[in-house]
Amino acid sequence: MDDIPWGLVAPIAVIQIVLIVIALRDLIPRRRTNGPKWMWAILIVLFGIIGPVLYLTVGRKDD
Repeated sequence: MDDIPWGLVAPIAVIQIVLIVIALRDLIPRRRTNGPKWMWAILIVLFGIIGPVLYLTVGRKDD
């Protein structure tokens, strides 16, 4: 465990958590999305940085 470069891992983890929170806060009140909301919620939570970025770029639909 001492070989983990926490100076590199910590910022990536913080960015990932911030993106997940931003994406979920946008998803919850949104009426329409490109695909089911439950699918986007799963993608956002399970696919780290890629899930929120996909939702924010492709999944949102203008109300």
